Amino acid sequence: MKVDHLPGVLEIERVSFPTPWSQQAFTYELTQNNFAYYLVALQQDRVVGYAGMWLVLDEAHITNVAVHPGYRGRKLGEALMVELMRQAVLRGAVRMTLEVRPSSSNARQLYKRLGFQEKGLRKKYYTDTNEDAIIMWLDLVPVSNEEK
Repeated sequence: MKVDHLPGVLEIERVSFPTPWSQQAFTYELTQNNFAYYLVALQQDRVVGYAGMWLVLDEAHITNVAVHPGYRGRKLGEALMVELMRQAVLRGAVRMTLEVRPSSSNARQLYKRLGFQEKGLRKKYYTDTNEDAIIMWLDLVPVSNEEK
């Protein structure tokens, strides 16, 4: 993801989340946060999905994943997640975590399909709705030096 992608990212953010991230938040992630890694899915030059994570020591924390409503159901979210997982392993992560709303059944199904397991709950984590967050974890498969 580049700063030039932010108009498309923000459009998806607005239609996907009750409390969308601001342009300033994404700009900080891309230009100041050394732990951050973000990517976009493009259809020609249009941003149709994006995902991000923070890499801290040997753990990757998914910050966000979203696909434009007109492009959902095409496995773009899965492709974004698989690429984040690949990039996390290449950067030395051995575990990956994320929070997800209990009401986000499609996302939860995707994460379970990718091997994530529900390991905890953060009560009233989402301040916009007071919804809990399910904490999910995945042990990543290391990549040998030959595969890099």
